[in-house]
Order: sequence, then structure tokens, then C-alpha cells
Amino acid sequence: MSIKKKMKRLINSKYMLPGITLASFLESTVVPIPLEALMVPVMQKRRESLWLIALLATVGCLLGALLGYAFGYFLFDLTRDFVMQHITTEAQFTRFQKRMETDGFWFTFSTGVTPIPLQIAMLAAGVAAYSLPLFMLATAIGRVIRYFGLAVLVYYFGDKTEKLVKKYKWQTGLIALVIVITIWWFMLT
Repeated sequence: MSIKKKMKRLINSKYMLPGITLASFLESTVVPIPLEALMVPVMQKRRESLWLIALLATVGCLLGALLGYAFGYFLFDLTRDFVMQHITTEAQFTRFQKRMETDGFWFTFSTGVTPIPLQIAMLAAGVAAYSLPLFMLATAIGRVIRYFGLAVLVYYFGDKTEKLVKKYKWQTGLIALVIVITIWWFMLT
């Protein structure tokens, strides 16, 4: 069965909403394919569920982020000796932890709105024992902007959204990254 036929079946299926949640969970944990490739066509065809799709994608991502954080937090101790011997030093790791304490919110937030993989922030926050509530808040804000932003685009531009997202994906990500870095820089100075 072709991908196009599978997409049509998913869009019209009673499992569409749980499928979006699962896809978001998988995208935030192990699948390196941007969720937008799935969300935009689904949102275009199921406009009556536009806001619910964005909400469930956010929920799936937050569940995945929690799992990734836990993975970094609990499993790092099992691999700490190996990491300190082969990848980094105690001094570098201590600097990394301090950096997460001061910049962890913005680092996590930036991975939520830019094409930078969220997995990096999840593991880094867990390993550094960064504040779980702040980590989840930064992730939630970033992904709400991203997923509800897509919903707004579909609401206003309809079927043209997919072309707009494909055409301006990297430019939008770059602009978002520049904005986050600028805000971050002004807050630090």
C-alpha cells in the first residue's frame, strides 16, 4: 500500500487522534522525521479537529520529553564512568551542568520551536538534573508555539499551508533560532 493511501486511511480513521498523539511521542523520542509532514495534511483534511490535533500532538511530545528526561536522569549513572573516561571529563561535565542551570530553559525552549532535535535537550536536561518543571514548561511553550502555529496556518491558509511549510521550513526555523538567541543574549547581558 502506498504512503498516500495509508495517509488517507489514517486521516479518515477513528484512530486519527490517538495516532497523532503516538506519532508525536515517537517523533520526540526516537523517530527523526518531523511531525509537520504528518500534521499538516491531517489538519488540512480534518479542519473540524484542528485545535484538538495540535493539543494532542503537544501532549504526545510532552510524554516523550518526560521519558527522554527520565532516560538521561536515571540511566546516566549507569554509564557515567564510561562517559567520563571516553567522552568528557569531570570538569567539562561540571561546566555543562552549570550551563544547564543558567541556560537550560532557553536551550530547551529553542529545541521546541526550531529544527534542532528535542532529544538533545531531553537527555541534557535529565543528565544535568535540570529542574523537571522548568524543563517541561520550556518544552510545552516551544511545542505549543510550533504545533498551534501550524494550526493557525492551516486555519488561515487552508490547502496552501503544506506548500508554505515546505517552501519556508528552514527559513522559519532559522528566524526562530535567531530570535531565541537574540532574546537569550539580551537576557544574559
